[in-house]
Amino acid sequence: MTETRDTFTLIGAGPMGLAAAKVLTEQGIAFQGFDLHSDVGGLWDIDAPRSTMYESAHLISSKRMTEFTDFPMKDAVAEYPSHSAMRDYFRDFADHYGLRDKYLFNAEVTQISPLGKSGDGWRVSWRDQDGEHEAEFAGVLIANGTLSEPNMPAFPGTFDGELIHASQYRYPSQFDGKRVLVVGAGNSGCDITVDAIHHAQRCDLSMRRGYYFVPKYVFGKPADTMGGKIRLPMWLKRKVDSLILSWFVGDPQKYGFPKPDYKLYESHPIVNSLVLYHAGHGDLRIQPDIERLEGKTVHFKDGSREDYDMILAATGYKLHYPFIDKDLLNWQGDAPHLYLNAMHPERDDLFVLGMIEATGLGWQGRHEQAEMVARYIKGLQHDCPVASELTAQKQQAYGRATGGMNYLNLARMAYYVDKATYRKAVTGWIARLRKATG
Repeated sequence: MTETRDTFTLIGAGPMGLAAAKVLTEQGIAFQGFDLHSDVGGLWDIDAPRSTMYESAHLISSKRMTEFTDFPMKDAVAEYPSHSAMRDYFRDFADHYGLRDKYLFNAEVTQISPLGKSGDGWRVSWRDQDGEHEAEFAGVLIANGTLSEPNMPAFPGTFDGELIHASQYRYPSQFDGKRVLVVGAGNSGCDITVDAIHHAQRCDLSMRRGYYFVPKYVFGKPADTMGGKIRLPMWLKRKVDSLILSWFVGDPQKYGFPKPDYKLYESHPIVNSLVLYHAGHGDLRIQPDIERLEGKTVHFKDGSREDYDMILAATGYKLHYPFIDKDLLNWQGDAPHLYLNAMHPERDDLFVLGMIEATGLGWQGRHEQAEMVARYIKGLQHDCPVASELTAQKQQAYGRATGGMNYLNLARMAYYVDKATYRKAVTGWIARLRKATG
């Protein structure tokens, strides 16, 4: 590896890291990539050290709404690809753009620390099969993903059965013959619940709040490809989409699901019809939130109780950047506070990529985030006035690009944005930087 203070460090070879590697290469910005695994793909490679995939995992968005625009998925790939199909897609992406040679694989970044004020560079430490290493770089781009650090709740009491997080789930056979309680009804929780229904002796689902359920198909087409050509005001969009959901989903409360205590789109919807199907057929019981654990008995907050052999907590993940001090990332609450979820307000040599969620954003929206950052770096290198304007903008007080949406005050929603608002801001900067720098 050639050491140079003109080179950036890129951490992660998952889809966000690969998008960044591509646009950095296109903009002529020197960088050195690092990844803990032996190949690209991030969590989509179930064999990666920190993958949280399970055998039945598929995309919850359709391939055409998820793929990179300039690298479409093959026609033979299913509308909702499996994790292995996505792994192959990202490997093909890396091969197509010649990105593998940009990375050191089986290399874990252990510490990054600034050499001084913004622009002075960073010291990066990592370990690999040859031992410990250290080098100085011009800047750092963090793209290690958002779904690897389990958010495990602390349940009151003790449980004598098996208590695991969804990140420890791989195969449906883990449920064989067991009385199972899945805690948490997010998209992964509902997918895993359906697996458990077919393998467990009994399966219940504990829910703290209600959710809006969205079918994967409407009129035989992926639901997320329907509409969108006409941008409606949110009050009207809610009315229209609520009517459509009543046609294709019905009323989940009839199956025992709690009613959402928030408006549609103020939290991510659940793209799963099978969990409703099984609840309607009596294969699944919906339970309230847990009050405490005692032996193998779970006491629920409505006063009821049931015995279980396994509790699986599908309670999501926490943002995790263990190689950098929190203060350096401007953490506020449950997430770093960054301009457009990527750009540090004070430092021009530190970026976080992929710390963003939005309904329908897809990989193209994340590619645009990476392109904005790459063009900004290039603009700084060429004393571009638009880059200087962006520097001033990110130093000012700002909020998330929520489009006026009141998202639930939850850790997983701390970096959620409105797709249209976010993309308009990002593509606006891209267009201006492109015009100024070529």
